[in-house]
Amino acid sequence: MAVLSAELVQRLARRRGRTDPVVSLFLNVDGRQRPRPEDYRIPLDSLIKEAMSKESGSTAAKDLGRIQSFVAGEFERAKSRGLAVFASADELWEVVPLPVPVDDYLVVNMTPHVRQLETILDDHERIGVLLTDRQRARLLVVHLTEVIEREEILDPLPRHDDDKGDWGKDHVKAHANVIGRQHIRHAAQAMFELSRRVPIDRLVLCVADDIAPELERDLHAYLRAKLIGRCNLPIGSSDEDVIAAATEFAQKAERAEESQHVARLRAGVAKHAASGRQNGNVEEAVAGIDHTLKAVFEKRAEMLLISVGYEKEGWRCAGCGYIATIGRTCAMCGSEMVLVDDVVEEAVEDALAQRCRIEFCTDNADLDVMGRIGALLRF
Repeated sequence: MAVLSAELVQRLARRRGRTDPVVSLFLNVDGRQRPRPEDYRIPLDSLIKEAMSKESGSTAAKDLGRIQSFVAGEFERAKSRGLAVFASADELWEVVPLPVPVDDYLVVNMTPHVRQLETILDDHERIGVLLTDRQRARLLVVHLTEVIEREEILDPLPRHDDDKGDWGKDHVKAHANVIGRQHIRHAAQAMFELSRRVPIDRLVLCVADDIAPELERDLHAYLRAKLIGRCNLPIGSSDEDVIAAATEFAQKAERAEESQHVARLRAGVAKHAASGRQNGNVEEAVAGIDHTLKAVFEKRAEMLLISVGYEKEGWRCAGCGYIATIGRTCAMCGSEMVLVDDVVEEAVEDALAQRCRIEFCTDNADLDVMGRIGALLRF
């Protein structure tokens, strides 16, 4: 079985130019929603039956049967809440267990459908979490609702010997302050070393208010740039509480960044509309499905911004690969085009193959007004 990663999604997205179609399956196997195996096997059987009626006699029919047999007899749910399977003849078989639920979806196409995988990665970045007091620290990396790396540090404070009186108390207190200060530096350095071994996208601190200024000063500049929030979660908190707090901070940061990207998109589109056409200025951004598809085809897109859930039927050229909402003759090369279920999915796959960044935006009214899709351009 494969582990979900950006590298896996990139590899699947670059799979093009083959003669056999690809079956892409996403199945919700969340035990909280579907506690019994038959609760997810029945929806799968329905999806397989519908696809079989269209693919009878094709190589995809064999792949559909293999997927059905695998889920019925070999798949072990364990901690998985979602499942993705990609199959094509004998050359592609990728099973990807997912720690988050997905929407049931099965499609047969010439390329793997990776949009749900990319959405999961976009919504679940690697979050470093540092919990510390003046003698103990816990360092965790959270990804896809799980702790994937952890360390603990203990720098015990000295204890007072009652036989030494007030002098002893003052001496121990001073020594404890020194050790506590060293521990804070130790914890900050350890978090940096951990982030070098396991790269993180964001950082959350769980620390008391009286320690926080010291800790933030001691953080490496690399970590300070990734800091998105601080809370007073106790150092002994459960993994579940730590994951919940880190995820909440990350979601707020993600929504804020989405708003910034959409603001750039809106400004770029408005600037070109006001002056670019007359002065010949290079476009900085485009919005709307048709302009965005053209930018992806021309490999000009640096970042795609897409409203979560946006889909649109359209066409792909069998000759040059151009994607459009209107067919059946390609506007670029004049070849015949084939109907596809979702040109947004096609654009995502092409963009990923070009190493273009994808941002799926949640409940962003500004992006919705501009057509629910747009692109910031390289040139």
